[in-house]
Amino acid sequence: MNITPILVLSAALSLLSCPARAQGTAAPKDAYLYFIWPQDGTVIKGAFWCRFGLRNMGVTHAGDDFANAGHHHLLVNVNEPLNLNEPIPQDKSHLHFGAGQTEARVELPPGKHTLQLVLGDSKHFPFNPPVVSRKITVTVK
Repeated sequence: MNITPILVLSAALSLLSCPARAQGTAAPKDAYLYFIWPQDGTVIKGAFWCRFGLRNMGVTHAGDDFANAGHHHLLVNVNEPLNLNEPIPQDKSHLHFGAGQTEARVELPPGKHTLQLVLGDSKHFPFNPPVVSRKITVTVK
């Protein structure tokens, strides 16, 4: 009796029952991403410098695959949850800082806006578990 077909079938069936895994790189459980400035509830007049804080991980360029390091993404007025199986989008609501920036000059229209930081891995996927800041609200006058 040839056992090879049975082993192949068994392996294929075991893969079908596996849950989907997130694409992102593993992150330390104690990683902490936060806004240095602005703070939640800040009223701002015009463009402002947004400063990003990160503890227990490092900041590097997009494409650099160093352990426990990633690059910042700023989500502006985003309400949808992150999809861990897809790279973080790049558009007017998902700003990428792939050169390793830890601050950025941000210009938003007058009104209330939500801001949230997400750390992306070398390929722009959220880490697993996701390294995200608390969502804050700012008002631009």
